[in-house]
Amino acid sequence: MTRWTFTSESVTEGHPDKVADQVSDSILDAILEVDPAGRVACETMVTTGLCVVAGEITTSEYVEIPKIVRKTITDIGYDDANAGFDGNTCGVIVSIDEQSADIAQGVDASEEVRSLGPSDDDLDLQG
Repeated sequence: MTRWTFTSESVTEGHPDKVADQVSDSILDAILEVDPAGRVACETMVTTGLCVVAGEITTSEYVEIPKIVRKTITDIGYDDANAGFDGNTCGVIVSIDEQSADIAQGVDASEEVRSLGPSDDDLDLQG
């Protein structure tokens, strides 16, 4: 009999991973609102006093990522530095590049895109 160990992690509301997920989702939503064909592959990391957004985004439109980050964090309820985190004053670092040509070529040539057009399934968002 083969024995193996299964592990998992569960986090609750307010955990930095959940905040990061909401920030990434907000960025994706903002881009798709102005560019339905936009492509987003971004990672968000949240730590004490800092939010970092990095990855690849390809869009024909502009969205103000730091503003989206701050609004999302304050909407969650983090709006007081004395309580540990404040979306109004935290540092926001954004390191975004365009999607690589190799990945774009693969997505553009995919059967799903040719037959159905771009969809949410074609977007890679990781928080």
